[in-house]
Amino acid sequence: MITEHALLPVIPGQEEEFEAAFDQARHIIAAMPGFISLSLSRSIESPNTYLLLMEWETLEDHTEGFRGSPEYQQWRALLHRFYEPFPVVEHYNQVMSAQPANSGTTEDPA
Repeated sequence: MITEHALLPVIPGQEEEFEAAFDQARHIIAAMPGFISLSLSRSIESPNTYLLLMEWETLEDHTEGFRGSPEYQQWRALLHRFYEPFPVVEHYNQVMSAQPANSGTTEDPA
């Protein structure tokens, strides 16, 4: 599994319209082979900047499958007009994670 990361700089004043368009676009991407999940978060400090995190089964599911599909053209038509400048998209492999110390698990007494 890989994580796609993108900071989306939306043109100021178009945030509400962007969110409505993204609501439509998420259904397009959710139907793509290899898609696992996405989250879209809005910056508190910079309200016209959004953080998009997506999980894919493989890098190629995103870079070749989705970006090479007709559905990508629909995604572009809905969303790309909102960005200034165009976002940088990067992909990551998870190295480690953590959960709260009191996550309800019991310690092994051995």
